[in-house]
Amino acid sequence: MDTATLFATLASGGVIGLVLGLVGGGGSILAVPLLVYVVGIGSPHAAIGTAAVAVTVNALASLLGHARAGRVKWRCAGVFAVSGMIGAALGAELGKTFDGKRLLVLFGLLMIGVGLSMLRKRRATEAPDVRLTRSSAAKLLPRLVPIGLAVGLAAGFFGIGGGFLIVPGLILATAMPLPFAIGTSLVVVSALGLTTATSYALSGLVDWSVTAVLIMGGVGGTLAGISLGKALSARKGLLERGFAAVVISVGGYVIASAL
Repeated sequence: MDTATLFATLASGGVIGLVLGLVGGGGSILAVPLLVYVVGIGSPHAAIGTAAVAVTVNALASLLGHARAGRVKWRCAGVFAVSGMIGAALGAELGKTFDGKRLLVLFGLLMIGVGLSMLRKRRATEAPDVRLTRSSAAKLLPRLVPIGLAVGLAAGFFGIGGGFLIVPGLILATAMPLPFAIGTSLVVVSALGLTTATSYALSGLVDWSVTAVLIMGGVGGTLAGISLGKALSARKGLLERGFAAVVISVGGYVIASAL
């Protein structure tokens, strides 16, 4: 790996970790475009596999910080994660059968759709004390299981951690406040990323040298993201709108480049 590629990979890892630490998701949706267009990995499938490994490790690092702050609903995360892992395993196998350019076009369209959805205002009443118990299971499980399965399918297909889908999915299923959804999502991101990463690694579609450098940059970015998130907590709406604009822009660039 030459010096320019090394710094590009470190910087890309820093961006992925920063976003994961800041908003709990979205770092993974930027990982594949960064690896293809900044780092220069030629195969979209290898970029997806490499991104999945790096995102999983960075998500675990970010999860530690949120868990210490008490912002993780573990039982809800567990059900969502198991459902999502089943979907991710199916999605990863399906994604490997698609042509690389078509996969990038679909990926770009997904980015634009997610970015636009992030700009919509959430109107649901929040339930900060929501817990998965015997009494609440009849209400929560019919929501957590199918939403988790659908999110996992998309995460595996596109090789993403899925945090940008998991956060709104958790809110839709449980009405938990955004800070709890962000912390809880990282459990699921880690589980889905591990499933996807394992599938691609077994197929030889992971560049391990790039992965190691990505992780080094990502750990630093994650710590910075968590700290910055605390400082900008009063401007969370502005932060989300800014990130949504970045996601939409990158999605458009991915589509234009693939075509």
